[in-house]
Amino acid sequence: MGRRTTRAAPGDRAAPLAHDTTWAGEARSAVGYAALLCALLLTVDALADTLTDLRAALWLSLGALLLLVLWPARVSAGRGRLVSRTLFGERTVRTDRLVSVRWSNGVAQRLVLRDADGNRAELDPKVLIANPPLWHVLDADARTSVEGGLLRCGETALRQMASRIDKETARTVFKVSGIE
Repeated sequence: MGRRTTRAAPGDRAAPLAHDTTWAGEARSAVGYAALLCALLLTVDALADTLTDLRAALWLSLGALLLLVLWPARVSAGRGRLVSRTLFGERTVRTDRLVSVRWSNGVAQRLVLRDADGNRAELDPKVLIANPPLWHVLDADARTSVEGGLLRCGETALRQMASRIDKETARTVFKVSGIE
């Protein structure tokens, strides 16, 4: 059998350059909130002396549903690609071949990326704000798409994202330096 390596060769496109460093904490929070909901519902039902096997199964199912809703996508980026892994699958987008970048409409704001091959991925903009290296990889590749004439729709969304990240970075610098 071949040996698995953790380091990538210099030209390896498969190796991630950046990943979401906040994912583990968000995943722990999702598990904690789901467990807390289950514990509270089971405790209240037990104290009211109305807990049955059916009701316990219902509360556990409700906790599992909350976990599914809160579970964060695991985002990583490498040269020319962005990967978003959820509980339901993995989406890969060629970021050096983007044709559109847009904000999704809905309750939770999402950045929707689509490449020339028809692949699509959605990600929470907070992931990019919290992980500047991830944003820099995406931004550099998106500039390649713009220069190549592929990106037809989305330069405004990218500028808005860059502005949000710049503001958050400035806010962090001011906070750390004690100016804010």
